[in-house]
Amino acid sequence: MFQKILVAEDLDVINSGIKIALEEIGIKQIDFASYCDEAYAKVKRAYLNNTPYHLIISDLSFQNDGTPQKLKSGEELIEKIRNDFSGLKIVVFSVEDKPYKIQHLYKTLRVDGYVWKNRNGLKELKNAMHAISTSNQFYISPELNTTVHPKQVVEITDFDISLIAFLSRGLLQEEISKNLKEKGILPSSMSAIEKRLKFLKEHFNANNPAHLVAISKDFGLI
Repeated sequence: MFQKILVAEDLDVINSGIKIALEEIGIKQIDFASYCDEAYAKVKRAYLNNTPYHLIISDLSFQNDGTPQKLKSGEELIEKIRNDFSGLKIVVFSVEDKPYKIQHLYKTLRVDGYVWKNRNGLKELKNAMHAISTSNQFYISPELNTTVHPKQVVEITDFDISLIAFLSRGLLQEEISKNLKEKGILPSSMSAIEKRLKFLKEHFNANNPAHLVAISKDFGLI
């Protein structure tokens, strides 16, 4: 079991619960940071002092209280740590449940675990500690398992990218259908376009077409 852990979380009430949960499974040293810059500084200082952390638990969202920060989110903190301290194990503890976000953290930033911060969150956090300390396998809360399960991986096709690109130009579905027909791209029917756009919005948890375009740009799809 890990003996030295850093928790990056800005809500005291959450920190209190995490502290109790970790102490119950025998973790000896638990440090806390309320800001991402502070968390990174503690990780770096511990490394330079030859007393490195064994694991970091980080939220993704941090409230902006006006304090200047270079690292403004848990995701930025995780990316920085992965670049500078690649061997440090990382567990995300967050209310975020969007599949594309979790897949990015899992596949690109290579976090070791993702625990959903819900009513069973602290119990799952303890399960994650046990699992990660005894295995190199990625741990995820059971409720979110399908977001990274191989059978659930969704392939974004060239057709999908074309639809999103049309949306980014402000085209309506009727106009998209006309453009596809002119280019000889199938399917081009209104019903096929509507069905696929509905699927893409659900997959990316997008609230509307503009949100879908914004998410796609963030991931470099268009």
